[in-house]
Amino acid sequence: MDWLVAAFLGLVQGVTEFLPVSSSGHLVLAEELLGVREEGILFEVAVHVATLVAVVIFYRRRIGALVGGALRGRPEALVYGAKLALATLPAVVLVLGAGDFLTSLYQQPLAVGMALLATGLMLITTRRTLPEAHDPAPGYGAAVLIGCAQAIAIVPGISRSGATVCLALALGVAPAAAAEFSFLMSVIAILGALVLQLPDLQAVSPGAWFDLSVGGFTALVSGLASLWLFVRLLEARSFHRFAYYVWATGAAVIVWQLYQS
Repeated sequence: MDWLVAAFLGLVQGVTEFLPVSSSGHLVLAEELLGVREEGILFEVAVHVATLVAVVIFYRRRIGALVGGALRGRPEALVYGAKLALATLPAVVLVLGAGDFLTSLYQQPLAVGMALLATGLMLITTRRTLPEAHDPAPGYGAAVLIGCAQAIAIVPGISRSGATVCLALALGVAPAAAAEFSFLMSVIAILGALVLQLPDLQAVSPGAWFDLSVGGFTALVSGLASLWLFVRLLEARSFHRFAYYVWATGAAVIVWQLYQS
């Protein structure tokens, strides 16, 4: 992998991480088309960390208020933090129980295509649920269900932002609050993925570190722009329109894979 490929993959990650089109699915497809397999999951974790930084920058005031409130023992911050932690548990359980199977899906573009079709079905539901969603934050039960949606989105082709926000809207959480909870929840999930990959970092060559850095920087910049666009489109009630894109992409991938076989 040279730095131009790393920059391109970082751009793919940054643009698709926050838009509801599945960044993991697009990375699998981009790597398949380019014939890039050298860094695998490690590269994906690196660019996910970059988009995590984008989340922290975008929600820096909210994160600062939550951390400061938790340190002062304020109930509102402690309750919200507990909901975020609770929402992370389903993904942890799924990874521990089916980690090898999930990893194998990252080598199967056909599975990505089918998962993209499922993502489109979720997105189209927001045409009905979004106008009726007004709750300022999810309850504990809703937080667990949203966490289950995040766990399912480990499958490449299932959009994490799409699955979590779609379910949050269906449960009555207001659009801005749904996006905030989804992305703050991702901070914990991505940090967990980084911890799991720490042993592999010791084996990364100096040249690979440069590629990871280039991809990460590109993902950070494009991720900030993508996150801003995501929130604006959600407020404009245009979220469901992404369903047509993922349906078209998913169908194209399935035809491509069936033709190759």
